[in-house]
Amino acid sequence: MFRVREQLGFSDKLLAECGRDRITVAMLDTGVARHPDFDDRLLLFRDFVNDRKDFYDDSGHGTHVAGCICGSGRASMGRYRGIAPGCRLIVGKVLDYRGDGMLQSMTRALEWILNNQEEFQIRILNISIGMGEASDGERMRELLLLVDEVWNRGIIVVCAAGNGGPGAMTISPIGARKKVITVSCNEDGYFGEREDLCEEYSSRGPSPYDMRKPDIVAPGTDIISCNAFFEKRGFRYRNAYTKKSGTSMATPIVSGALALLLQKYPKMTNEQAKHKLIMTARDLNEPWSKQGAGMIEINSLLT
Repeated sequence: MFRVREQLGFSDKLLAECGRDRITVAMLDTGVARHPDFDDRLLLFRDFVNDRKDFYDDSGHGTHVAGCICGSGRASMGRYRGIAPGCRLIVGKVLDYRGDGMLQSMTRALEWILNNQEEFQIRILNISIGMGEASDGERMRELLLLVDEVWNRGIIVVCAAGNGGPGAMTISPIGARKKVITVSCNEDGYFGEREDLCEEYSSRGPSPYDMRKPDIVAPGTDIISCNAFFEKRGFRYRNAYTKKSGTSMATPIVSGALALLLQKYPKMTNEQAKHKLIMTARDLNEPWSKQGAGMIEINSLLT
């Protein structure tokens, strides 16, 4: 995350200017571990897969995503901080240890988010989940209408485009909706001539619901963030961080940046936040179907 923060023009001075009001971000994923980088900011957990009560992550994906959003960097002396290290988390586990899930779990989790919105002042929902077309069309329609309702209730919904590219119209069904912010991945030359860049398999637009998809891109290759399977040895932590790649990693970078935006401008609506995100992006001179409005520019977004 240290490298990503530098690449996106983000500084500690800019972070300080955002104020200290903590934004609550909800996340639907594989769960989250009680990593030292989350301090006391894990507010609420619900397991829609195994019905366990306490925070856990048997995959590691969700913990990595959470670290991208709001890891404090405690286990790395501040080096591997997330984008918004002060924000709080509400986590719904909707995927199992293999990253598989059911539509019913997603539907129940979205209802849970809506039921807890007011009490916990949820402002952002991060969904770093790629989905294929389901065989049960009615359940999928119910799910997509719930995603729309979350947006209609004022929550910023940030979704991964998915890793089904580079063909056209490969964006995940949730990310294909108009009432979400859809994040793809483009490295913009950060990694030279590498052949395994996230952008090579990042899903492409357009979508059946909105021709101008994705909305924006962010880095997603070799992102260093929190490891669910760390070990504590005395006052030190071993294997506290790990690398992962994908649009799942690009998405929380955008969610974290939006958390800072709302921290600085708490009365901003989700529509206003989306508009500013798109208008301040840096055009990479790629087709909209690949880059959306372009690369997120956090310094421009927050000024």
